[in-house]
Amino acid sequence: MLISFVIPCYYSENTIRREVEAIIEQFDQREGYEYEFVLVNDGSTDGTFDEIRYLCNKYPGVKGINLMRGFGQHNAQMAGLTYATGKYIMGMDDDMQTHPSQVFRLIDKIQEGYDVVYGTYPKSKNGFFKRLSSRFNRFTSRILLDMPKEIVATNFWIITDRVRDEVIKYSSFNPVLDAIFYQVTHNFGSVEVEHHKRESGKSGYTFRKLVRLWLSYWNYSVMPLRVSFLIGAASATFGLIVTIWLIYKKITDPVLPMGWASTLCLMTLLFGAVLMVLGVVGEYLGKAILILNRTPQYTIREMINFDEKD
Repeated sequence: MLISFVIPCYYSENTIRREVEAIIEQFDQREGYEYEFVLVNDGSTDGTFDEIRYLCNKYPGVKGINLMRGFGQHNAQMAGLTYATGKYIMGMDDDMQTHPSQVFRLIDKIQEGYDVVYGTYPKSKNGFFKRLSSRFNRFTSRILLDMPKEIVATNFWIITDRVRDEVIKYSSFNPVLDAIFYQVTHNFGSVEVEHHKRESGKSGYTFRKLVRLWLSYWNYSVMPLRVSFLIGAASATFGLIVTIWLIYKKITDPVLPMGWASTLCLMTLLFGAVLMVLGVVGEYLGKAILILNRTPQYTIREMINFDEKD
């Protein structure tokens, strides 16, 4: 049985060789399994692709893709999924946090009949900010995507080749794999795995990138538009109530002074709500324009160990 590993590599020259060789050691201890690696260099300018080239030359089952620039983790994974050929495809990080010693826990679990299996972490080794952002991401993704609470999405997953075939049909410039998985199937499973500390470097997810990732969920939901409509409706209702109240007060008390403060506050509230609604609509419109302009999901500079047909 062939298992493909899709690993996006971002400034991982110090870890990717050890990770790949540690996974190969795990396969040497299990009969009946073969491995394939699709290592995708996501715009790293250090020695990451040199390490990938070394692994490709040493191991025929390792394939390398060098993207022309950094497109982001999910885009790099889409590139790897496009060229993976295994019966099952596993996604994991390049920093040894999703540890090679745990891969067969996911492989064994998905053979119970699931389409997607996540490796969940009882004890996360991430920092406080990363844990907080992950919890916020999980909470909002459940609302936006209507995902049940029992599905805990992580960056350590395995899918079947049938799911992969459907996922790679998605051609938009801004993919989010967890959302696409849930659109393809609801047959999810999970298994607890050990989460290890990052062995070198630091996370490539800055606050700006985390915000962009969160906004990517809007591609798969109209919930923000519905929320903006409700906010607009609530603001209009509030404005109507205040207007009726002011008219009533003026009729019952003709000498009541009508101050600028109340008018200014009311205008600020209503115009703020209008601008927020326009911002939400503009976000969707901007993404639609980028899709219509055929913004590339990724572009490839070099491929190693691939056949001519690939």
